[in-house]
Amino acid sequence: MTQTITTLLGAIAAGLSCACPRCGQGRLFVGFLKLQPRCERCGLDFGFADSGDGPAVFIMFLAGAIVVGAALATEILFQPPYWVHAALWLPLILLVTLGPLRPMKGLMIALQYHHQAAESRFGQVLDQQQAPDQDHDQEHQEP
Repeated sequence: MTQTITTLLGAIAAGLSCACPRCGQGRLFVGFLKLQPRCERCGLDFGFADSGDGPAVFIMFLAGAIVVGAALATEILFQPPYWVHAALWLPLILLVTLGPLRPMKGLMIALQYHHQAAESRFGQVLDQQQAPDQDHDQEHQEP
């Protein structure tokens, strides 16, 4: 039997290492960014996982700050020709965008699993309980 990850730090470590968010041992990806259908160790179905564009957005903001800051500093300090900028920044852009994309997607999926995040169901109440706002609204309705 496999051990289950219960801590936030364990979930973060499993996500960054692209491992199963439940057991931390099975592989999360079958390709560069394609998820496996389920964990080969513990059998967790990865159908719940939907990281969307979250990892790419975080990386774009971080990479943009790094590359633009470095390019501006280089231009102000050294004023190199444009071909030097292309030779410096194109490889850096590839490195800082594609490098962390897979671990960031794994992290988002692991955090989604750890916090039991699910798609929003607007207007539905979970576990047959009334939402607090509904009680308040019913008290102030005219008969």
